[in-house]
Amino acid sequence: MALTNRSATVRGYGTAAGTGTLATLILVGVCGSPWYVDWAEGNTDPNSAGGWFLRLLAWPAWRLESTDPEQSLLATDARAVLLLVLAVTFLYLLPASQVARVQGSLSQFFSGWAAYVLAGGAATLLAALLTSGGTLLADFETTGTGATYGFFAGWIIGLASLGGRA
Repeated sequence: MALTNRSATVRGYGTAAGTGTLATLILVGVCGSPWYVDWAEGNTDPNSAGGWFLRLLAWPAWRLESTDPEQSLLATDARAVLLLVLAVTFLYLLPASQVARVQGSLSQFFSGWAAYVLAGGAATLLAALLTSGGTLLADFETTGTGATYGFFAGWIIGLASLGGRA
């Protein structure tokens, strides 16, 4: 009887990768929006920990229209698009079936967090290599910003992945 109750309970949860994906879409969609970016820049103190974190959440900024006629929208939004694609990919590629066997395990949290850190760093590097005309050293240096973003915002994705099933 305990086994049938458990399977009925587990059916009510989404997959660990699915809930992480939904959290990624919400995080990038809301915090990367032009409205949030403008609010964070105008209403937070960059010299305080809270202000720094709120500004960091705006890192994968995307725009509805390009103000620079030389850049296309795809070039401007490459970081956000690559972050979404890579985060979803890494959430599904990481050992989700192994991690999600024990519902609510701490390994689900770390798997979601790690996927987002890796996605943040890789998205920054790829966007810099594809869209910038700068040096390779400058592209490598900007990758640190994406990894920092993934590290400090990835716990949100880790929490969303917590409790999902395989």
